[in-house]
Amino acid sequence: MNSACPTPSPLQVLVEAEHAAKSPRLPSYDATDIPLFTIDPPTSTDLDQAMHLSRRPGAAGGRGYRVRYAIADVAAFVTPGTALDAEAHRRVTTLYFPDGKVPLHPACLSEGAASLLPDHTRPAVLWTLDLDADGRTESVDVRRALVRSRAKLDYASVQKEIDAGTAEEPLALLKEIGHLRERLEVERGGISLHVPEQEIVERDDSGGHETPGTYAQDDTGGHEAPGAYALELAYRAPLPADAWNAQISLLTGMAAAELMLGGGTGILRTLPAAPDGAVGRLRRTATALHIDWPHHVSYASLVRALDPHDPRHAAFLQECTTLLRGAHYTVFRNGALPDITTHSAVAAPYAHCTAPLRRLVDRYTAELCLAAVAGTPAPEWVLAALDTLPDEMAGGSRLAGRVERECVDLVEAALLRDRVGEVFDGWVVDVEEERTGKGGPARGIVQLESPAVIGRVDGRNGEPLPLGERLRVRLTQAEPGVAKVRFVPA
Repeated sequence: MNSACPTPSPLQVLVEAEHAAKSPRLPSYDATDIPLFTIDPPTSTDLDQAMHLSRRPGAAGGRGYRVRYAIADVAAFVTPGTALDAEAHRRVTTLYFPDGKVPLHPACLSEGAASLLPDHTRPAVLWTLDLDADGRTESVDVRRALVRSRAKLDYASVQKEIDAGTAEEPLALLKEIGHLRERLEVERGGISLHVPEQEIVERDDSGGHETPGTYAQDDTGGHEAPGAYALELAYRAPLPADAWNAQISLLTGMAAAELMLGGGTGILRTLPAAPDGAVGRLRRTATALHIDWPHHVSYASLVRALDPHDPRHAAFLQECTTLLRGAHYTVFRNGALPDITTHSAVAAPYAHCTAPLRRLVDRYTAELCLAAVAGTPAPEWVLAALDTLPDEMAGGSRLAGRVERECVDLVEAALLRDRVGEVFDGWVVDVEEERTGKGGPARGIVQLESPAVIGRVDGRNGEPLPLGERLRVRLTQAEPGVAKVRFVPA
């Protein structure tokens, strides 16, 4: 574990968590009759959200939809000012490793009493969002409620059922509502990037199949112990079901932002519009990749037309992620709204509120939304923490990003440690615009076809690297825990 990562929870924190797990503050409103379901990776047990989708009569005799979205109520377990609360502020986010996780809250809460596991009654913050026939939000209600999930689903099985036409209506509507919300995203100029991601998976050496398991290391640094599962890397292209599910979360985050703006106090997730220089760089990248980008076509429209399975398009989408950097948490109080209230990628006001088991700020957003709907002041403990939350979240997000990248770097180097000198097929997905020093070599990023490795490639003899083109590269460096993988053109 990285030395910057949180240490194990103190005994007092664990004692408080065990007590809270047995005696949470339960709401009086009972919504256990709603047949909710969750959609998460198959092995996940820290389940933040459960949903139920249905049709309803719309305005003027039309048809509409009702989205019920239950979010784990962490505040039912965590008392402000306790050791358990202080530890959550120290950790800020859950950190994920190939061999486990460092949870924001002790596992007896995050994977037990507070998690929306199937067939268990849980306290939750229940959102009811009524949409019209076009998927636009007509009304929003938020209240504390007892809920009970009926099923734990995963993305692949959801996609399979919907594609086969065998999904029951509450699940089948995920596609219908998801498509409507995607059309509204297009209308308002929002952007969802569907970039294939590197994913660390566990493989059972006896049969070669991906399977849940425990990764073991010996004392010398990196080999699997007998009987352990091997780690490998794979490229995972998001399924349509991933995007439809994300639209439900975005819908709720946008509703949360509007509630807080209406109430005059809140914390938003904001992202300013990309500067002209950054967009200009993207246009030069598009030209280099032979991607047609007419001047009358917006950046958002172009992105939606790209195919992430096309290497040139994947390279461009990777460059597009640079425009999404620089997001902040923005606090406002007493009706004094900030200069920027929108998230440019969402193209609307937006807030994080759907992952309180894994992200600290969501617990506070929930309280602000509950107060806004009830027309009451936000709790003092929420107001007292608002000003420090942005810095806490920024630090936690940086650490989480570094952990994710270093885990992938370590697995990449371990996979290739005995293959230095070999040649691999790949394509160049990024090139530095400026060379390092006068006459220095070009540098870029190469994505191998197999194994699923993305590494630094250094050009030779001043020759440019062919952005978006196939390139055979030779591995020059792979030292687990010491140095990242590096390549040169073969």
